[in-house]
Amino acid sequence: MDVFVCAGCEAPLSAPVFRVALPVHAHHSSWHELLPPLMEQGTYAVDPLPSGPPYRRRQEIEEDEAAARGVYAPEYSVSFGAAGRIALAPGDSRGTVLIPERCDGYCVGLDGRDGPNLACERCASAVGTRVDDCGMWQAVWLEPGAVRRVASVGGPAPVDPVPGVRPRPPVEPGGGWDGRWVAAVAVALAHLVVAAEGDPVTFPAGGLLAETFARGADAVLPMGPVRKSVGLAGPGVPVSGHDIALVPRDPVTGEPWRPSADVPVAPLSAEVWAYLAEPPETAPLPASGTLPPGVLRDDYPLPPHPAYTFEMDRRIFLHTLARHPAVRRPRIRAVYDRVLAGRNQLWL
Repeated sequence: MDVFVCAGCEAPLSAPVFRVALPVHAHHSSWHELLPPLMEQGTYAVDPLPSGPPYRRRQEIEEDEAAARGVYAPEYSVSFGAAGRIALAPGDSRGTVLIPERCDGYCVGLDGRDGPNLACERCASAVGTRVDDCGMWQAVWLEPGAVRRVASVGGPAPVDPVPGVRPRPPVEPGGGWDGRWVAAVAVALAHLVVAAEGDPVTFPAGGLLAETFARGADAVLPMGPVRKSVGLAGPGVPVSGHDIALVPRDPVTGEPWRPSADVPVAPLSAEVWAYLAEPPETAPLPASGTLPPGVLRDDYPLPPHPAYTFEMDRRIFLHTLARHPAVRRPRIRAVYDRVLAGRNQLWL
């Protein structure tokens, strides 16, 4: 467990927190929707890439300069903020006060457009940014140059806040697709394009995997008579002869699981992968006999079903692919350019 303190006066700025991987949806918003905290209570994550203001138009900087900031394909703007910003749940923040002149937002909260809006309560140094506007994941982002990480000492031994991966259901109570699922699928599709080397792919017919991935893959990859097969692989799930494996990310390190077979992999958020690999039992009691695949019993509450067809988020897909070095390869760049052109047409 770690505690973050002010680099200037050593005042504590966080509760004891445990480091985990940065959620894949960290920088992706949802239009006019009040979102929960980005981080689980008692955890923190570090963004390895530059993020936050100031931003510069992509056309104003050289290609090499953009690549040095982790952007390898044209985007509207490039962040010139610091790399290594630290994300906390707002409830884990300590000893800070708002900077009133930096508290602008779009709708009902703060969006951090003016840079750090939190100051150390003791010495008044700017140390981080509170974000909680509508459509944004609630978080406190500490600036790496303004804080220092120290090991937590004293008190009882901490309990690991990440004892295991909890499968995340794809559908919210109101019938909408969960925003974390939408982001996770778009990010995984970007990595899938690289793993497939720009070739068309196919998924096992039927089921949630095809429902959430197949339409998006068909929309971004070229059509062709020969397709590479994609299937799940991970702890307890063998590759089973697929050409490409969708594997879980380690929830602590963020590294993809590596199968023993020599196949390309596309990493997927662990909580989404876990639900796809083993959907929860829907019947509260054992039933005698069996039902055909896809047929649900009607003597208990049915699981929630989405109110509309799953759609790939092109913004998240493009954001992810633009930050993958492979996008500089001609076939991968062709996919990026085609999706970018299609997205721009939607806004005409």
